[in-house]
Amino acid sequence: MPDDSPAAADALAWASSRGLGALAEKMGIEWVEFTPERAVARMPVLGNTQPVGLLHGGAYVVLGESMGSMHANYHAGPGRLAVGIDINATHTRSATEGFVTGVCTPLHLGRSLTVHEIVVSDEAGRRCSTVRITNMVRDR
Repeated sequence: MPDDSPAAADALAWASSRGLGALAEKMGIEWVEFTPERAVARMPVLGNTQPVGLLHGGAYVVLGESMGSMHANYHAGPGRLAVGIDINATHTRSATEGFVTGVCTPLHLGRSLTVHEIVVSDEAGRRCSTVRITNMVRDR
């Protein structure tokens, strides 16, 4: 994290004040934790399902991209912008009720690229999806 980024104690306030964007807000995504080391957010299954009642695969990706991009922008610091350039997801289980929780961990925090892994689990703690996002960091 660059020296001019918000202090760790202010990280959650920083993320909350920026918002997650209209799509993520429409999907009900909310921050649980946000620190320089990781971010945690949750999303309801209800309202984000396929016609057969399973959480939509794209919903996992929206959660992952929202979390990874926000954490990359936190790392980038003032005057810089992180933009997604690659994302992939592997779905290993289907959530059908309650909430899913994403835990976003940086794998690489460089000056020009960041890579984050987001593990999304159901309320029983079972992994449902693993999302990986790469962001390019550039000057605004």
